[in-house]
Amino acid sequence: MLPVENHLIELLPRKDRLRLLKLCEPVELVLADVLSEPGKPTRYVYFPTDGFISLIAQIEGSPGVEVGMVGREGMLGAQLALGVVTAPLYALVQGAGVAWRIGTRAFRTELEGSSALQRGLNRYVYVLMSQLAESAACLRFHQIGPRLARWLLMSQDRSHADSFEVTQEFLAYMLGVRRVGITAAAGILQRSGLIEYSRGQLTVLDRRGLEAAACSCYATDQKAYANLM
Repeated sequence: MLPVENHLIELLPRKDRLRLLKLCEPVELVLADVLSEPGKPTRYVYFPTDGFISLIAQIEGSPGVEVGMVGREGMLGAQLALGVVTAPLYALVQGAGVAWRIGTRAFRTELEGSSALQRGLNRYVYVLMSQLAESAACLRFHQIGPRLARWLLMSQDRSHADSFEVTQEFLAYMLGVRRVGITAAAGILQRSGLIEYSRGQLTVLDRRGLEAAACSCYATDQKAYANLM
């Protein structure tokens, strides 16, 4: 069996953890795969152990904007803890890797029989709500540069690597801005010695400097997760 390496599962008591893992199967998270669509039933729950998933809010007439991110700290399908099967957001694999996957019916049965799992997910749902609200305010009030720095930090946290592949088109899509804005913001970060970016390969050179350049939303998200989870 693969190492658990998912924080929500690791927080469970040993008996509950082993019972849940028996129902799971390891699957590959393939870059750009769509794992859920808003308004459609949730078929599977995913607990990433490596790689990460973008949560995207879509509005008619626009490609959408990222409002949350799920890595090994969380799960995709948390709305099941509220008794809701319908997916609320578009979920897209942003970083390839591995996840534990379990069918919705089996997961709901396990949820009913494990008070520890229910308590953990209730807390995680609160963290997600906080993240979604923070993202909405960030999109409205913060400039592109600090928002880009925040996004890069969140991606680095979940990729567990200093370098990862990302295009300017994808960054513009995630942040809901024009590509020219991403080009300018990334250029400033690069000239400041915080990142190196070339041909779709981005490397974080100065983590502390990037944290200082990021908007306050990054630290707020980190604090909310640490306090609740």
